Amino acid sequence: MTIKTANENNVIAIRGAREHNLKGINVNIPRDRLTVITGISGSGKSTLAFDTIYAEGQRRYIESLSSYARQFLDQIQKPDVELIEGLPPTVAIEQRTCPPSPRSTVATITEIYDYLRLLYAKIGTPYCHKCKCVISRQTIDHMIKKIMEIPQETRIMLLAPIIKGKKGEHREALQSIIQKGFVRARIDNSIVDLATIPRLARYKTHEIDIIVDRLVIKEGIQKRIYDSIETCLELSEGVLLVSYENKKYWTDLIFNERLACPKCGTGYEDLTPRMFSFNSPYGACLACNGLGKTLDFDPDLIITDKQLSIKNGAIQAWQNWESLTQSYYNNQTKIFSNAFPKSLTTPFIKLTKETQHALLYGTNEFEGIIPNLRRIYEKTASERVLNRLSGYMNHKTCNACNGARLRPESLSVKINGKSINEVLNLTAEETLKFFKILKLSTQQTIISKQIIKEINNKLHFMLDVGLHYLALERSSDTLSGGEAQRTQLATQVGSGLVGVCYVLDEPTIGLHPRDNERLMQTLATLKNNGNTVILVEHDEYAIRSADYIMDLGPGAGEKGGNIVAQGTLKEITENKNSLTGQYLNHILKIEIPQRRREINLKNSIEIIGARAYNLKSINVKVPLKTFCCVTGVSGSGKSTLVNDILYRSLAKSLYGSHELPAEHDKILGVEHIDKVVVIDQSPIGRTPRSNPATYTKLFDLIRSLFAKTQEAKIRGYTAGRYSFNLSGGRCETCKGQGIKTVEMSFLPDMHISCEECKGKRYNKATLETIYKDKNISDVLDMYIEDAYRFFINIPKIEHILKTLNAVGLGYIKLGQSSTSLSGGEAQRIKLAAELSKRATGKTLYILDEPTTGLHFHDIQQLLKILHRLVDMENTVLVIEHNMEVIKTADFIIDLGPEGGGKGGEIVATGIPEQVAKNPLSHTGKFLKKYLKTN
Repeated sequence: MTIKTANENNVIAIRGAREHNLKGINVNIPRDRLTVITGISGSGKSTLAFDTIYAEGQRRYIESLSSYARQFLDQIQKPDVELIEGLPPTVAIEQRTCPPSPRSTVATITEIYDYLRLLYAKIGTPYCHKCKCVISRQTIDHMIKKIMEIPQETRIMLLAPIIKGKKGEHREALQSIIQKGFVRARIDNSIVDLATIPRLARYKTHEIDIIVDRLVIKEGIQKRIYDSIETCLELSEGVLLVSYENKKYWTDLIFNERLACPKCGTGYEDLTPRMFSFNSPYGACLACNGLGKTLDFDPDLIITDKQLSIKNGAIQAWQNWESLTQSYYNNQTKIFSNAFPKSLTTPFIKLTKETQHALLYGTNEFEGIIPNLRRIYEKTASERVLNRLSGYMNHKTCNACNGARLRPESLSVKINGKSINEVLNLTAEETLKFFKILKLSTQQTIISKQIIKEINNKLHFMLDVGLHYLALERSSDTLSGGEAQRTQLATQVGSGLVGVCYVLDEPTIGLHPRDNERLMQTLATLKNNGNTVILVEHDEYAIRSADYIMDLGPGAGEKGGNIVAQGTLKEITENKNSLTGQYLNHILKIEIPQRRREINLKNSIEIIGARAYNLKSINVKVPLKTFCCVTGVSGSGKSTLVNDILYRSLAKSLYGSHELPAEHDKILGVEHIDKVVVIDQSPIGRTPRSNPATYTKLFDLIRSLFAKTQEAKIRGYTAGRYSFNLSGGRCETCKGQGIKTVEMSFLPDMHISCEECKGKRYNKATLETIYKDKNISDVLDMYIEDAYRFFINIPKIEHILKTLNAVGLGYIKLGQSSTSLSGGEAQRIKLAAELSKRATGKTLYILDEPTTGLHFHDIQQLLKILHRLVDMENTVLVIEHNMEVIKTADFIIDLGPEGGGKGGEIVATGIPEQVAKNPLSHTGKFLKKYLKTN
């Protein structure tokens, strides 16, 4: 069967798509156009876009490779689809946070760092990091003078480095050394006799230095040194290594015909891009290995309660050790008490700064808490001791490089007075300005023209996707999912690829409505370059900007998976079956509350002096027992204020968390709450064994119920028998997973149903115990809405299932793997778990962009849940850009006015109507339209 329309009409033709919940759908997606796939959560959008279109594109690419190459790649199963024609190469840019690698930054992801390293290597001016002088070349006379300063009778070696940090066996280089008459070399810091050519590991990096001469420093040896230096310089292209015996060790001096400080004579290597890489041993700071941070003992974690005295247990780290260690600490305490009278009975906070410092870091007689703990940490081999001590440690800025990650030699290279680290500390917008006013010589301009052009292009793309406020040195693991996706998008747009199908997952997430237009223009550029762009999206502006729209539904899960409507915006809004269309033409809408809750700022949590990152020492009040929204353009400081300061402070006060809050003075009103809960969209479990039933503790109740059945009592089964994680009741062939993975070498791994239990997870004996005609496996396979009716007469189980149903998750199975749940589904399961608990009325719920992945209809359901939590006299604090949510808030805290350095201030506070009237608030301008629409 062939589909002519795929070529004739320039479409991606999909026939019989049945992956997950898709109902054998047939669609034609126009190529070289911008298509939005929308629909309620769980309707099959991501299944169609990522698990079908993108997966098939990737599978075809991998299939085109040799069977040998395919063995080293993750294999992709063929999607359950009859036919896809007209599919170009696919690239997916998903809405996911970056992997937690401290070595990945915005600059490395966008490849701006590669160009910056090249730029500094080619036109940078090196300065001596000791004398701050411009570095010049060294003469042979200067080299001899420095060598003769080495103490008399010291043994030295003159070496010519020929291989530096390169992989390979280097047999030709070694053969060449032998042919030239040299009999020894230093290979990877070991002296090697060249009577036979040594075998070097092919895939490891090596250092090879020819030993040109070995001698002892004494008068009258200058002529011999001169001749040997000439030989070294000739062999190694101007570089000389002098290794001399210094007590027990050999120390290297490096000389270079090209680069040396005229004042102190320190020699430097030629500038290369790897000198500026913190991921390379040639550029990384030696103290922190290029991380910018070191792990050390933190005074705030050692003495958590500063109101206590030493006698009353202020030093937790010195409590409850073995008798010998405890005796040493008791003795140290006496020594300290003798040096500082009354210090044992005085609260730590009331000790003088001098006394506090002496206690922590020691004196001549007293070792000090931190030096003592460092000594134990370095010497102990006990895992238990290491685990205990690690609780008192924290990552701190590296003292050697001050967080710059690079060696001093690398940081001393400047362009227009700025080191590479100083440029990386700028935001994308500031970096663009730096290169705009850059003053270079004629020669530097010629060399750098193409490099700077590439950097500027990438910076412009960052601005186009709303990332102007991000610093280039920002670690990728601190980016939100939306920021991470747009960073990758900026990289892709800058790649200049043509004829590609880009599949994106909600690129508008994390963007203020003000920046949406710019983002959509960038996507339009991507399309106009000859690419197909497919978005899974819920944002109204994005949907209205699409060339073609596909609305999936009508429901979620098994009730979804159909194309409800497709076509242009006009066709969607005129289709009565389209839920999206009804919201777009305002037949359906999210209503503004008829009456907002009364605001009492006297009953609030107050953050005083918030000044972390870009926050400008602001004071903020969060009114309790309200639905409060923190708003502002991207990068204005919302997450810093709520997550890094407020949540961490409360977690430390309420739960003794070791995670330190970001900079602020204090938090007032903590006594008004007894619990703080963050409900985000992270997975509810990391393995397929986790599911909605296990997360909500529902499965514990169900297992206990099965253990009370007549058959279970006769057989002596306990609740543990019904756990698929424990031996006894589970199928041992598949270890309770229900499936077995068969590795197929260069073919995709096959996941087949376990032949022993037929996918039911349990052994035959366990499945023989029945409750109301269903065994434990049958229950796990039930949809939540069906399970609710099934357990209607079991109050504790019914209560949890009723809550899960109320948050719109009736279509999910009780035993559905957590890894298959969307972010929105995971978040609602967490909300349901909270709602099913007994309300204290003193809980603060924090949600960071809860509308991610949610359709208009899902948002309406979410708002009902959040307002229900507030009706139970709790406080809900939400970071949000979605105006549908913001317009229903009781109170708004709007930060800005811009992102990055131009943000961090309070622009407006009050009810939505008040914020909408504020001319300085970007949020207010958009909010005004939504309040009018209602």
